Amino acid sequence: MGEVEVTQPAQSSTASPPGTGMPAMPSVPPQGRPAPTEPSPPERRRTALAEGLDQLRSAATTEPGRLRIIGAVLALLVVAFGAVTAWQVTDRSAAADDVLHSSQPLSSDAADIYRSLADANTAASSGFLAGRAETGVNRVRYEKGIRTAAEKLVNAAASSDPDSPSAAAIAELNRLLPEYKGLVEQARTYNRQGFPVGGAYLRYANEKMQEQMLPKAEDLYTRENQRLRADYAAATPYPWIAIALGVVALAALAWAQHRNYRRTNRLLNHGLVAATATATVVLLWLVVGHSVARANLNDSYDHGVRSLNVLHDARIASLKARGNENLTLVSRGAETKKVGEETYDAYDYDFQQDMDTLGKGLALAEGLADDEAGEQPVTAAVGNMTEWKKRHSAARAEDENGEYQAALDKVIGAKGTTGECFDSVDTNLATALNHETTEFKTAAGDGLDAMSGLSIGAAVLAVLGAAGAVLGIGRRLSEYR
Repeated sequence: MGEVEVTQPAQSSTASPPGTGMPAMPSVPPQGRPAPTEPSPPERRRTALAEGLDQLRSAATTEPGRLRIIGAVLALLVVAFGAVTAWQVTDRSAAADDVLHSSQPLSSDAADIYRSLADANTAASSGFLAGRAETGVNRVRYEKGIRTAAEKLVNAAASSDPDSPSAAAIAELNRLLPEYKGLVEQARTYNRQGFPVGGAYLRYANEKMQEQMLPKAEDLYTRENQRLRADYAAATPYPWIAIALGVVALAALAWAQHRNYRRTNRLLNHGLVAATATATVVLLWLVVGHSVARANLNDSYDHGVRSLNVLHDARIASLKARGNENLTLVSRGAETKKVGEETYDAYDYDFQQDMDTLGKGLALAEGLADDEAGEQPVTAAVGNMTEWKKRHSAARAEDENGEYQAALDKVIGAKGTTGECFDSVDTNLATALNHETTEFKTAAGDGLDAMSGLSIGAAVLAVLGAAGAVLGIGRRLSEYR
């Protein structure tokens, strides 16, 4: 047999590392297999925005595409105009409703709390001066003042935020009111028994009223007035964003119709005309309606709220003056006040200050009255105040001459007293307040009514206008099919 030569396969040029015991790896790929290659990086996906912009640019190269874009923009502008109009009008209507039904009544309630407390204090001092001859009128007036203050405090507490400064003032007044009533009852009891300590109790009750209760009531009144002014500030500004959008929408509609006319020589496109008409109606309704509402709301503030504030202040000043006039006789010179180098009876000095405040308030109220029905009671109150000053001077002269009973008769007597003048001032101011309250409600109600239906009407007309724009553009697109 012939000898067969056995050949060994060629060894790889890459030897295995010495000492590893691992076979060497071939340096070339096996026959018939491609050489491995580095993987290519994945292709970066484009964002939806970029793709959308490309599609938009592609569509804009054809007239149907341009028409679709124009139709979408017009519909969007008209809908945005209606939505913003509805939003801004709704906000202003809500603020106007708060003015009429919430903040102004609460402001009046706060003023009534102050007035009722001052009235009760005045009636208490008048009853004390009468002593055993106290009439039921003073007692009823005192009880009515206390009861009214308590009821108004309940209303104010229900309408205030739990952690607000107003709520804290209301809580403090609710705490002080029973303490004040207790002091007045003790003063009345001792006075009927003929004990002089009754006067001390009444002065202490008056001090609690003047230094603690009335300042708290005034703080509440101030805060409610601030809330009222904030509601006016929210109700009266023009809705400039909505007006601007309306102008832009009308300009875009006018441009689209002009473009349509130039390309087709057709004067009208019914859909675009309908969209323009609805947008015009909404814009005019918005401007005219809000202008009327704004004018009425401003009128309700200038000839309603301002007059009410002045009249409330004047009435409170008259009540405080009457209380200090009574306390001048109750104290019999026990309380003095030094002003500069001069020493005055404390209560008589405060009486003069209150009368100055009353005179200034009545002068302002006369200037703010815009009709005879509002001016007449204020003018009558001025005459009552003038006579009150004369009778008070006569009573003070009697008291300083040692004629205490004569002075007392001129203050709380049966006829020709300062009390008659005070009652006339108070009655005339109450009449003026009722008149101005009616004026306020009428003007503020007219302002609120001027915006009624505008928000819903704007939304409905905007939808119709957008539909008209889409249909108008669709009519043009149908010509390309």
